[in-house]
Amino acid sequence: MPHATPHADVATAELDSALRGGPFHVALRAAIAARGLPLQRVQHHLSRHGVKVGVTSLSYWQQGARRPQRPESLRAVRALEEILQLPEESLIRLLAESDERAAGRCSPGRSYRSLVEASGVRERLLAEIGAPRDGGLHTLGHHERVRIGARRELAERESHHIVRAHRDGVDRHVAVHHGDPGSAPERMTVHALENCRTGHVRWHRDTGVLAAELLFDTRLRAGDTFLFRYSVEDGTAGVSREYVHGADSPGGQYALQVRFDPGALPVRCRRFTQHSPAAPRGGHQELAVSGRYRSVHLVEPRLRSGYVGIAWDWE
Repeated sequence: MPHATPHADVATAELDSALRGGPFHVALRAAIAARGLPLQRVQHHLSRHGVKVGVTSLSYWQQGARRPQRPESLRAVRALEEILQLPEESLIRLLAESDERAAGRCSPGRSYRSLVEASGVRERLLAEIGAPRDGGLHTLGHHERVRIGARRELAERESHHIVRAHRDGVDRHVAVHHGDPGSAPERMTVHALENCRTGHVRWHRDTGVLAAELLFDTRLRAGDTFLFRYSVEDGTAGVSREYVHGADSPGGQYALQVRFDPGALPVRCRRFTQHSPAAPRGGHQELAVSGRYRSVHLVEPRLRSGYVGIAWDWE
């Protein structure tokens, strides 16, 4: 039986150490070195997994000059764990930990770790349901209404979608709800309100993510438009301080309305945007709670990739 060379032993030891303590870029560099793969081969393997990442980006990632941030990049990191024969979640965990330690990089509401973990959980839940990565629908309009209850909790979220099919045969949409920290997705209820019915429902307890299949009563052809509406009854977590909407790709108009219980009104509300989980928040704008309906809202005429949301402060 052939024996491992001293160089291979050193590379393996360095990889084991990097996977335990990080940071992410050191572990990635050690994993690539231990497998003896040039970056062009790594890129080729990624393309076979359906993920497109440039050699320059891979080089920057292993140097620590840039971090994977976009949903496509996070999918690449998960694919790299398989390609480089690493334990599942090993690189994703280091990526989340290293960015949480970076001063001023974490959002005050949802941390980088929670958003990264939710992104990975979302992919797994979609796979369990059997939903394709491309659902075949383009969003023309999306209106969300969030209700904050008397205990200051996220009580309910209602979504009204206007979509257009870009391929034939589309007959469903998978809705994803990310509860506040401490939420119990197994106790949430999905209500199909208009032009749809509830199919498979899956959840992940630790991250508070719930995925629900909404089945249409028709099969759409490419170019067909469709309207449907559903809600998620939540109320399973503690005090809510923000609502964040994330988009993987550009879309149509997006509107978010947050309505508060009359006995639980915030002292301050503001909108914000965020390009990626690790990016600082920008686009801040103060929002005044309307007197009669006790609500605030934002409207994005054309939604871009990234995050947009409303945060509020309690006394």
